Amino acid sequence: MDLEKLKYPIGTFDCPSNITAEKLEAWISILEHFPNRLNNLVSNLSEAELNTPYRPEGWTVKQTVHHIYDSHHNAYTRFKWALTEETPTIKAYDEKAWANLFDSKNAPIDISLNAIAALHAKWTYVLKGLSIDNFEKELIHPVGNRTMSLAYMTGMYAWHSNHHYTHIENLLKREGWR
Repeated sequence: MDLEKLKYPIGTFDCPSNITAEKLEAWISILEHFPNRLNNLVSNLSEAELNTPYRPEGWTVKQTVHHIYDSHHNAYTRFKWALTEETPTIKAYDEKAWANLFDSKNAPIDISLNAIAALHAKWTYVLKGLSIDNFEKELIHPVGNRTMSLAYMTGMYAWHSNHHYTHIENLLKREGWR
């Protein structure tokens, strides 16, 4: 089995050089519908299935669900900073360390599924209210001192949603659980 394909089943995020209003609308739709899609994918899994890694040396399904909440919660805060501050430098976090904390390994996934649903409802409400100029606002990620626009980040998190959804979906198919 190709480890790179297991790590990036939909490929890496490839942002178009020209992000159109239609592209933003499509990405926002992905973010809006993601919580229901994820819930439908994982809500009937057994505890053993939830504790199965989606790839060798990868996170379990449970860790992945909790990671999605942690990541998207941070993203929402980063959007707010970019909307209210002049090109803020955001705080990075160690996602691998967070995924290995007690809550990520043991908490019921319903906690994060409910939080993802609420977070995405609020996040997409904000996104739908932004002008095209708002999407040009930028922030600086301290790792690599990289500047990113909110348009870019919208696409990146739409990709991130599909990326982890596909990790879990592919595991379920490989194991014959779906």
